[in-house]
Amino acid sequence: MSNLAGRQPIVIGENIHATRVVLRKGGRVAERAGAEVVLYETEDGQARHIDIPDAVKRTKDYDEGRVKHVQLAIETAMGEIGDDPDQGIRFLRALVANQEKAGADILDLNVDEISPKLARQTATMAWLVATIQGMTELPLSVDSSSVEVIRSGLEAHDSGRTRPLLNSASLERLEALDLAATHHARVVVTAAGAKGMPDGSDQRIENASAMVEAAQTRGFAPDDIFIDPLVFPVAVDTQFGLHCLDAIRGLRERHGPEIHITGGISNVSFGIPSRQLLNQMFLVLAIEAGADCGIIDPVASPLAQLDSIDRYAPPYDMAASVLLGHDEHCKNYIRAWRKGELALPSR
Repeated sequence: MSNLAGRQPIVIGENIHATRVVLRKGGRVAERAGAEVVLYETEDGQARHIDIPDAVKRTKDYDEGRVKHVQLAIETAMGEIGDDPDQGIRFLRALVANQEKAGADILDLNVDEISPKLARQTATMAWLVATIQGMTELPLSVDSSSVEVIRSGLEAHDSGRTRPLLNSASLERLEALDLAATHHARVVVTAAGAKGMPDGSDQRIENASAMVEAAQTRGFAPDDIFIDPLVFPVAVDTQFGLHCLDAIRGLRERHGPEIHITGGISNVSFGIPSRQLLNQMFLVLAIEAGADCGIIDPVASPLAQLDSIDRYAPPYDMAASVLLGHDEHCKNYIRAWRKGELALPSR
């Protein structure tokens, strides 16, 4: 799928996030040799697993039926839990390789949910950046809600190999721009306001544009700036998708073709079934609106598949109706899901 005079969209892979979970009752958790494990595949299709140690089984997430498998891999690889650090390294290597194979251009790293303690977050991010950079030639995006965690990642990054991406700077933390400049990083600037989240498309455009101006005054070229207009869940408000898409159009018109427009695409589908369908359709709509980048799961939604999407097929048409605010409270979409009508046509 091309956009903006034939440019291929930039894919920021989101799969190395400590937030990511698998369900204990899903197909990814199983028993092997009397032990509970998380199953995964390497990039060449080999079946592998990583053990779920007792430390994980004592967590609230586990009790509620979830396993944070990326956090499990990181802590195992660091020797903090489990008996075999190599299991964690192999799991992380598969995450990297599978995203590379699926077409990722940049790998986003986030460890915020490893611990509420800042010292542990910063140490983990430094370790993860150094470890992942040893597994790939792709640039890394250092992503956190804490500037100090980002700083630790950028300090651990070998910028002689690739330029990092700082994710993210906003009006409430302008110091992140100075940090990016110090480390010669590219930067994601968001549409967040100085005191909270934006309301509607106009606030997104104004806040993000103020950040673009602040970045340019610090010497960032348009190609070094990625605008995140902020994607909110349509389950909360069915107008949220439209707000974001309108903001993308306005930002592209205001800032021209050289600047990048991205966003956390999967945020749009939180709380709704058949998330992959919604995510794929929203990425299509965002690109049509003027985005040239997306923070996505490239394994679940590879760009190559988007080229063959028939957006007028009933499942995609229903998804578009939700994302464009035409399906109030997502009622028609959820009704169709319950009837089994959202199955995608075979390719």
